[in-house]
Amino acid sequence: MGNARFILLLLIVLLLIHNFVTSLSVESPNITADRLALLALKPHITFDSQSLLATNWSTATSVCNWIGVTCGSRNHRVTALNLSGMGLVGTISPHLGNLSFLSIFSIMNNGFHGSLPNQLANLRRLKYINFSNNNITGEIPSWFDTFTQLESLFLHGNNFTGVIPSSLCYFPKLEILRLDKNNLQGQIPDAIGNLSTLKIFSLDTNQVSGSIPASIFNISSLQVIDLSNNKLSDSIPFIALNVSSIQIIDFSSNVLSGNLPSDMFDKLPNLQGLYLSENQFSGRIPSSLFKCKKLNTLALADNHFEGSLPLEIGNLTMLKTLALYTNNLKGQIPNQIGYLLNLERLIIPENKLEGTIPSSIGNLTLLKSLQFFSNSLSGTKV
Repeated sequence: MGNARFILLLLIVLLLIHNFVTSLSVESPNITADRLALLALKPHITFDSQSLLATNWSTATSVCNWIGVTCGSRNHRVTALNLSGMGLVGTISPHLGNLSFLSIFSIMNNGFHGSLPNQLANLRRLKYINFSNNNITGEIPSWFDTFTQLESLFLHGNNFTGVIPSSLCYFPKLEILRLDKNNLQGQIPDAIGNLSTLKIFSLDTNQVSGSIPASIFNISSLQVIDLSNNKLSDSIPFIALNVSSIQIIDFSSNVLSGNLPSDMFDKLPNLQGLYLSENQFSGRIPSSLFKCKKLNTLALADNHFEGSLPLEIGNLTMLKTLALYTNNLKGQIPNQIGYLLNLERLIIPENKLEGTIPSSIGNLTLLKSLQFFSNSLSGTKV
């Protein structure tokens, strides 16, 4: 009787172990769907320089162990796909839109081409998208507004055309928006000011025209704004609020004009870099600029600024680069220029400066580039 009971218990234990092992070995239908979605990408890859997908993405191993794939610890679904810098050439498979738990999607620094398939709109959990430095073409899809959890969007270094869709202006959590180095046209949507959590906005090297919307300066979290190398015109809008978060403004290489608002820099106390070169600005350099004591780069070259360099230039003691060449500045170089002990580049040729070069420039021991030519200066030959 005792032996029979022992054998029965042993059989029950063995049966439980068998069922447990079987449950581990059988792939759930959900992860199977993820595996099929990923495998559907392989025929879209025409060149795999390191044969990573060809050799590693195998049905013999769990999808969660494939290179570039991360699964969630609780649901065991694919939550991240990172194929960055793998030397892949091809198109983006529409079947990737079936990765319904995906929150991170990066294919940066590859050779993907063609347009973005509409099926990607199904990836509603996405928080991070990085498609940068590929050859993706077509317009930026309007269905991006389905990504309500999005925090970072990198589309730079592609061949996107058309206008900036207003659908990009309604992400409640977006912190980084990089659209630079594409072929975008049209104007910056006024609704850009709705991105209340945005920290970095980069649109440089496109063909965007029109004026800079004033709403962009209503984003209290904004730290970097780069609109350089476009066709933006009109004047810089009035800044109504104190945008203490802004550190970098780059509006260089546009066709912006007019005077800089006199109190503009009263609203930008933490500004570190100001790049306005190669525009058509005129008038005097506002005195409020010289209150920005954290400024390390001041580039106002190739404009029509006039007036003299104020004594307050000596307040910018963190300055490393001062580029004011090709303007209509006149008068003398103030002796206070010698207070800029961190200065590495002092470039002010092609103005109407006159008088003696101040001897205090000798204090600038970190100087690597010093240019005064095409002025009416005298004194020590430099």
